[in-house]
Amino acid sequence: MSLYYVQKALYQLNRDPRAKLRFESERDAWLSEYELTDEERRAISEPDIGLLYVLGVNGQILMHYAAMCGYEWNAYLDAMRQGLREHGPVREGLYATVWE
Repeated sequence: MSLYYVQKALYQLNRDPRAKLRFESERDAWLSEYELTDEERRAISEPDIGLLYVLGVNGQILMHYAAMCGYEWNAYLDAMRQGLREHGPVREGLYATVWE
């Protein structure tokens, strides 16, 4: 898993209008510039906000990406809940579930 690269890609999409234009016009080529797994690439492409949350994407980055993709606040929260139901607990990062 490459959480760093997922977050880096989303950060670029959130901040750089040129990155967003390239993502919209040549998505596969743009995503290939980041070291992503197939699952991560799919989650960014679709977008699957719930899976991105479970993968461990920081909430600030994910919130802005979801808004960029047209998610309203309640839909964003619902997508994260759905991600937990579909994909299990958060795997990595700040929100990772720790079992003792």
